[in-house]
Amino acid sequence: MINLQTELKESIIEQLNLEDVEPADIGNDEPLFGDGLGLDSIDALELIVLLEKDYGIKLTDPAQSREIFVSINKMAEFIEANRTK
Repeated sequence: MINLQTELKESIIEQLNLEDVEPADIGNDEPLFGDGLGLDSIDALELIVLLEKDYGIKLTDPAQSREIFVSINKMAEFIEANRTK
């Protein structure tokens, strides 16, 4: 059985078309934005769509996404606590 962190990494790579990036390349506590994976604000919008589509979570507060998208572990914790799918 695949764990949520690995599932998230695979979904992010697919959703954002991150060529040459493998799930093993993304650390669970590595920052997703800036110096880490290097995602930008457009990518954040894609992650919001991913949360709604795959886990039934609708974010309405943009400030909330900054707290959630810090790392894979933070995203997984939020999804486990709020998922409807």
